[in-house]
Amino acid sequence: MKLAVTSQGDRLNSALEPRFGRAAYILIVDTKTLEYEVIDNKKNKNCFKDAGIQSAAMVSTHGAEVLLTGFCGTKAFETLEDSGVKVVNDQSGRIINVVQKFKQGNVVFASTANKERYW
Repeated sequence: MKLAVTSQGDRLNSALEPRFGRAAYILIVDTKTLEYEVIDNKKNKNCFKDAGIQSAAMVSTHGAEVLLTGFCGTKAFETLEDSGVKVVNDQSGRIINVVQKFKQGNVVFASTANKERYW
């Protein structure tokens, strides 16, 4: 299974970035092998608006089935949901630890966004 994890750095031992759309990096991690691809999300991080929607589209095109993050806004959540990507909010710590926690089944899939829209 492929997981998308918001990250402050480009390694598995990097800290999770709590803001989905404004994450500097998104790591696409294979849960079986722990091999990963680094997506540079700085373009979306620095955009004026719709960072979450753009980041969600990127996650979807990279084949991720689940997003692990801290906070996911309404429009991003809807975009992910429409693409069939499940969301796990309220995550924190090192990427490798968050992935291991997911593999052990210690997560709850979100049914809604946990961050309001910025208007």
